[in-house]
Amino acid sequence: MDILKAHISVQNLNVSYGEHQALKNITADIPEKQITAIIGPSGCGKTTLLKCLNRLIDLTDGVKLSGQVLVDGVDIYNDKDIDVTCVRKKMGMLSQKPFPLPMSIYDNVTYGLRLHGTRDRKKLDAAVERYLRMGGLWEEVKNRLESPAAKLSAGQQQRLCLARSLAVEPEALLGDEPTSALDPVSAQHIEKTFRELKKNYTIVIVTHILRQARRLADYVIFLYLGELIECGPAENVFNYPKESKTQAYIKGEIS
Repeated sequence: MDILKAHISVQNLNVSYGEHQALKNITADIPEKQITAIIGPSGCGKTTLLKCLNRLIDLTDGVKLSGQVLVDGVDIYNDKDIDVTCVRKKMGMLSQKPFPLPMSIYDNVTYGLRLHGTRDRKKLDAAVERYLRMGGLWEEVKNRLESPAAKLSAGQQQRLCLARSLAVEPEALLGDEPTSALDPVSAQHIEKTFRELKKNYTIVIVTHILRQARRLADYVIFLYLGELIECGPAENVFNYPKESKTQAYIKGEIS
């Protein structure tokens, strides 16, 4: 991390749902234009941490949060001038299950652009092609852009949701187990797209699949029971883990 620039910095982050403390004093830097994988057993706080990065955690009832999340050096929770909508625009989100909007493929991609004031048809047409290409979907749908997005396969829907996220020009992409609901071929499409996108975007994914983390991650954050056990370059964490819990998790002894 002394070489890589931190795009997102989490400092002393604590999150509780009622009496349950989901995250305990988490401090970690997420490097710019790399793929960071958040790994750990079910219920360890992976998704909670991810949702803190773009303030989607705000939508959860009864949540309490303390600490800091800095994006480009700006404290997205404690800065008085922060615009939550702008934070979420900066940090695109892919859910576990794809959620295309109930409209055409074309309108899904242009939804965010129209929301932010783009009306020029030529600009919208160009954006649709550009972002569907970036999402790896253009060739499959270019002749049926007015078809309902709901008619696409699950894998195509997830790539459409990725294109929709990219269309509003975020700085980072967050993925909450973004391939877990997909068939193997579609999952490969998403993984390939992530590798290409990291040239220009910071990518953070939650994954419960260690093989996927090994394939994709440049950097790893390992959580266990709400605590950060170890983080660092993926090669170091996977091949030379420092902590006994990390060693046990990687060996499959805890899950």
